Amino acid sequence: MVAPPRLTLLTIAEAVDRYLANVRKETVRGVLSPATARSYERDVTELARLLGPERVLDDVTGDDVDDALVRYQSRPDGRYNDPSRKSGPGRSTATVNRFRQSATRFFSHAARECWVQADPMLWAAPPAPVRGGLRVARTALSASAAQALLEVATPPDTTPRRRDQDLAQRDRLVVALLLVLGPRVSELAGADVADFTREPAETRWRIRGKGGAVRTVTLSPPLATALEAYLTTLRPRLAARRPDDDDTQRALLLSWRGRRVDTQTIRSLLRRTVDRMPEPYRRPATPHALRHTTATLLVAEGWDVKVVAELLGHASIATTGVYLDRIEGELAAAIRSHPLSTALADG
Repeated sequence: MVAPPRLTLLTIAEAVDRYLANVRKETVRGVLSPATARSYERDVTELARLLGPERVLDDVTGDDVDDALVRYQSRPDGRYNDPSRKSGPGRSTATVNRFRQSATRFFSHAARECWVQADPMLWAAPPAPVRGGLRVARTALSASAAQALLEVATPPDTTPRRRDQDLAQRDRLVVALLLVLGPRVSELAGADVADFTREPAETRWRIRGKGGAVRTVTLSPPLATALEAYLTTLRPRLAARRPDDDDTQRALLLSWRGRRVDTQTIRSLLRRTVDRMPEPYRRPATPHALRHTTATLLVAEGWDVKVVAELLGHASIATTGVYLDRIEGELAAAIRSHPLSTALADG
């Protein structure tokens, strides 16, 4: 007869420290993205503060978790300094549910490690549904808007250049990769030069995605040419500014100071590019919106959703379906081709 595992009594603070050490290991191994790891660290640290860091973890009940969630939701969301960006006080249901997911992952880990006899999340109240209004603005860019974005990614040669504008070659490559291949912004920021296999007839990118999954995509010839131009002209100058930094020498995308760019840098350069778009096409666009654009345009061109799912790194085509915006003109074309659409004219 096998003896039951022995419970390890830890304070909440001790358990959080051990859990976050595991999160850091998973981040180094590529199982978690740095952005996801930061989110877990922020949420679990806040959970410990709400539950009481010196309290024994195994004493936490479902009611305690519910109380912590209520107090978390009632506090102001520090991301919104402008009241007009938020409809009410406190944190949104979506933000609270994300916090709850972080807590669920923490307590699941605690149960596996025998820090608790039973997972208190099993007795916590179910999460609230996330309800939103009708989506009015399209997430994906139209084909013409995407083309306009790509055209303005590099300022004309006649534009007076400041020092920070010397990165235009890098910025154009970033926008092109986001639009054509639809990677996650964390995948692009974490890309290394060694992830690209550059051969005379073909260039391939080995993308390290969520959960340690790896997919390989082939760059189109124009995209491969843009990559090669950046790697042979601009990047060597940027890398030379930090010759002793190992991460600099590995990273694909570098800042003016020679450091690996982060996700915020990519979002910022995309905002600057959008600001240069012609007025008829200009609207807010994030890296995630360009990921939607990739999926929508490929499906509009007739590519199977399974192919698009593989490109985006989705394990299920159901996930890809969420990324597909309505294709302009598709509904009207379907009605025109309906076998009974000409019945009235024939009558």
